Amino acid sequence: MPARLIKKVIDGSVIAFDKGTFDEWCVFLQRPHLKRYAPKDTEYFSALKEMGTAHGPDTIYKDFVYVYRKTTHEIDAHVTSLITRLSHKYKSDSLMFDIWMSVIYGGMIAEENKENAILKKRIKRLGMHQVLVEGMEPKLAANFSKGMKWGEIDKICKEKGF
Repeated sequence: MPARLIKKVIDGSVIAFDKGTFDEWCVFLQRPHLKRYAPKDTEYFSALKEMGTAHGPDTIYKDFVYVYRKTTHEIDAHVTSLITRLSHKYKSDSLMFDIWMSVIYGGMIAEENKENAILKKRIKRLGMHQVLVEGMEPKLAANFSKGMKWGEIDKICKEKGF
């Protein structure tokens, strides 16, 4: 199966699904003149946390939740356009917001399509909540749930309201 486009960003960056180690739902980022790769949670958690220092972590988290609520198991052009519209308020960080929010959007779609995944996109929301609301370091948030049973994570998510 060929790569499936999630979004092409104004600078020419491309975010797409392609075959990864586990399934066809691996999110890849191709920046202009750079090698295509699959960003790790730590990378986009770090980028969005850094933007939060300039624009307020609550603002970034609120916009993330808006995208989260509109995310389903399919790519939706209305949502990718919404991300671009939301990015405009971030001025000099507009491009980076557009790229990283689109990458995490793809990650949430991937979670919605994972076979046997019970938590679905909530696992991404947990990481974003930990980083932007609780101030957890991105690396800790990215690895927080590793080795935990889904029921434990589900309980934590429910305690946080999602």
